[in-house]
Amino acid sequence: MNIKHICQFLLDKEQGKPDAKLRYRVKWNHNKSIVAFNVGYRVDVDKWSIEAQRCKSNTTHGKKKIAANIINRELQRFEQIADDVFAFFELNNRIPTEDEYRSEFNKRNGKNIVEKNDKTFFDIFDTFMEDTAIRKSWTETTKKRYNILKNKIIYYIPNINLATLTENDLVDLMKALFEEKQHNTTIAKRISDFKAFLRWAKKNKYYDGDLHNNFSIKLKGTEMINEPIYLSWKELIYLYNLHIPESKHYLERVRDIFCFLCFTSLRYSDFKNLSKSDVKDDYIVVVTQKTVEGIKIELNKYSRAILDKYKGVKFENDGVLPVISQQKMNDYLKELAEFAGFNELKKIVHFSNNERIENIYPKYALITTHCGRRTFVVNSLFLGIPAEVVMKWTGHVDYNAMKPYIKIVDELKETSMRKFDEKI
Repeated sequence: MNIKHICQFLLDKEQGKPDAKLRYRVKWNHNKSIVAFNVGYRVDVDKWSIEAQRCKSNTTHGKKKIAANIINRELQRFEQIADDVFAFFELNNRIPTEDEYRSEFNKRNGKNIVEKNDKTFFDIFDTFMEDTAIRKSWTETTKKRYNILKNKIIYYIPNINLATLTENDLVDLMKALFEEKQHNTTIAKRISDFKAFLRWAKKNKYYDGDLHNNFSIKLKGTEMINEPIYLSWKELIYLYNLHIPESKHYLERVRDIFCFLCFTSLRYSDFKNLSKSDVKDDYIVVVTQKTVEGIKIELNKYSRAILDKYKGVKFENDGVLPVISQQKMNDYLKELAEFAGFNELKKIVHFSNNERIENIYPKYALITTHCGRRTFVVNSLFLGIPAEVVMKWTGHVDYNAMKPYIKIVDELKETSMRKFDEKI
């Protein structure tokens, strides 16, 4: 049996770019069966010979200036594999399907990926989300974040394919997000999440590339450039004792919940799951939703007083305090902080690509549930509690996460020391 076939190297040209992705297309079965493979190199369009199907001699290609002879050797290897695969099926006296040919080619090309070609990129992405959400106990916020990423890929790279994925696909996604004026911190997180998906796909043999290890970016402003928003000890105690009129009675519970976060370091997701059985005489026990780690947090007179205030009240799921949605809680917190007079102006700086964006907000507009956790850390350190002890309560395992707070406390202490000079 002789299977007639046509093999051709093609350039995937992109508007405005001098180089192009190089693919290898194979046709057989009267051109009814077609598969394509990513060669793994980019070639300069004007240095490519269509007739010879090779890079022109003594040229270099792409940003990495790969020599033509290196690329050409790879092209010859692809051609040999293609011929060997057809010879294999000819010996078996049958015409392969596209999936069979692709599988045999990848195997001979050193790619032992398990063939699951009935699934599209987005089918695999859905499987990743379902699997990882269960294994890592994803919060609703995390699920929403990955769904946003998926929708961005659908919109900007609808024909994306794991088998032919290159770093240019990720760069194209970044460019599209830049055009949306997305902040660099958001874009960096999107790419980080994409790479997390690729690591999972590699482990589960849907993907055989290495972009999850080799693709890196450096964007302005992705390190912490804004001081974390928190309440000083004076502001916290003022809020704790604040009289709330009957006309705003709903803010009293919001105030109590927020102060409880400030005095315990709890994330709102962990607070929502706190039940009476988690509260002991002198401490609470929490299995954090984010890290699935057991933490013991001792009670102080403020957190204990808030618990005692609601001791006889029954809440859903045997909760210790009233619970509302985080979105509604954040809305009420801004109203509460404005009522409390937290009007100090704060400058927030972001970068979108290389563009610096500055906005000024009153402090109350920036208060969220997570500010409770920050407030706990800053005030604990300011009171002289060692960072190692604070980390036991917060569940931080990386000391680097504490450095921004330590910097804040150092500045607070320096300012406080100057008060001696003012007195003199």
